[in-house]
Amino acid sequence: MHPYQDPARPVPERVDDLLSRMTLEEKAGQLFHAMLTMNPDGTPVTETDGSLLPLTTPELITERGLTHFNLLGTYGARETATWHNAIQEMAAATRLGIPVSLSTDPRHAFTDNIGASFHAGAFSAWPEPTGLAAVRDPELVFRFADTVRREYLSVGFRVALHPQIDLATEPRWARQSGTFGSDAKLTSELVEAYVRGLQGPALGPDSVAAMVKHFPGGGPQKDGEDPHFPHGKDQVYPGGMRELHLEPFRAAVAAGCSQVMPYYGRPVGTDWEEVGFGFNKGVLQGLLRDELGFTGIVCTDWGLLNDSVIFGEPHEARAWGVEHLSVGERAAKALDAGADQFGGEQCPEVIVELVRSGRVSEARVDASVRRLLHEKFVLGLFDERRYVDPDEAAETVGRADFTAAGAAAQRRSLTVLTAGPLPLSGRPRLYVENVDPETAAAYGEVVASPSEADLALLRLRTPYEERPNRFESFFHSGSLAFAPEDLAHILTLLQTAPTVVCVNLERPAVLPEIAEHAAALLADYGASDAALLDVVFGRAKPEGRLPFELPRSMAAVEAARPDVPNDTEDPVFPYGHGLTL
Repeated sequence: MHPYQDPARPVPERVDDLLSRMTLEEKAGQLFHAMLTMNPDGTPVTETDGSLLPLTTPELITERGLTHFNLLGTYGARETATWHNAIQEMAAATRLGIPVSLSTDPRHAFTDNIGASFHAGAFSAWPEPTGLAAVRDPELVFRFADTVRREYLSVGFRVALHPQIDLATEPRWARQSGTFGSDAKLTSELVEAYVRGLQGPALGPDSVAAMVKHFPGGGPQKDGEDPHFPHGKDQVYPGGMRELHLEPFRAAVAAGCSQVMPYYGRPVGTDWEEVGFGFNKGVLQGLLRDELGFTGIVCTDWGLLNDSVIFGEPHEARAWGVEHLSVGERAAKALDAGADQFGGEQCPEVIVELVRSGRVSEARVDASVRRLLHEKFVLGLFDERRYVDPDEAAETVGRADFTAAGAAAQRRSLTVLTAGPLPLSGRPRLYVENVDPETAAAYGEVVASPSEADLALLRLRTPYEERPNRFESFFHSGSLAFAPEDLAHILTLLQTAPTVVCVNLERPAVLPEIAEHAAALLADYGASDAALLDVVFGRAKPEGRLPFELPRSMAAVEAARPDVPNDTEDPVFPYGHGLTL
């Protein structure tokens, strides 16, 4: 037995021994956190057409020596656990047997965006983080994160690519549903509870490592566009609120978060270099490492080095501000800036060439590999936590008490903006749109037209502009106002029957006319039809308060400063609004 294989030895000693045995190629493989998919039956992908991912699982693990992966897609719990064990066996058969660290984007709510999160599927379903923020209860966030930890552990996820603690200060930005809203103080309180729920009192074999994102705060996007795409590359601070966006990250570092992900955006008009944060030495080394004292892993956001093809369409690397550099030069700049790992990339040969050419020292590579190996040892991946039990996974994921807790949180998070006749009683004649008629039938008599109804129930989503690129179409951006034809249909319904409207606020909708004419108006952040109906009929108590303001017009949105919270003029509903029934 080599010293690194001996669980009785101290972790630093095991790390030193393993590092001393690694070739440069094996070290380089650790610096990449690539994506994997799996077959629905739980077997690894051994063939690929390249439409989504360019390489197969054996090519990544056996040939390129990668040991960090995030899983794309939604699958059964037993199958995921079986697949996890299969890729661990594949890794165990390599020369040094370094175990895989498996990560995931959020998968406990209702959003399904292959670039950001997955719907709950077999996992317990909770409201989006904005809904947790609407309840304003750190204990609820702790219970949520602890549930996530237990469900993740059962299938083999050991790194959470969350929480997302950007401040939702630009109403058009596509990523707001993953945040805790616009308030820095509340976000700071909730991220502490979240990290504690995922990692426990200290990182160990029963922890899921928390990768907080997107440092130093991704909310202030120019025009609200997303920096996954070239037209969204710029991040601006016209209100001078840069420090405010840092507050949640100070709290996360103080809480002991294990990893940090810098954002794609490049800061414009500040004293920071105008390059993406993953390449930004003043931000990563100067601010995160030196000023905030962060000693954990810095993993870049996905796809900073190489151009790629997603769904058959070309996408340029998110190398904002360094587009002119070669792939190797980009990698060297990121390492010099303080990054340890490249998300969504799989080119260890680039690191090998940088070291052999003298552009990057092997000691610099060792510093990052040491951090990455240390976490694997602390998480128990070299020992008792390498494999999981598929039977236990099937029993744990979506367990009855976890599901009930998520359902209760959905109900608590619902926000009553105007109450009107709520709560309802009896069994009225109900006309429903975008609500399951079978679910509604448990609460009233479902009728075919609004003219027959005592009450209509209408569910809506915040509007967005369609984007032609398939990948970008997942990131709902642009106008927050209802299109004229859609608004006309809605107002006709509201004038035909008293209507309870519930709007899913993945972004802050512009809805003054709806607010004026609806019999009652509610907001949800991910909630089932049954959760909504329970609140409407007084069977559950809503506690939600708006996690951001709802603007009065798009003109007000366009005039607001993107780095300043709740900065639109005369909002229809202010931050924190919510009624109690």
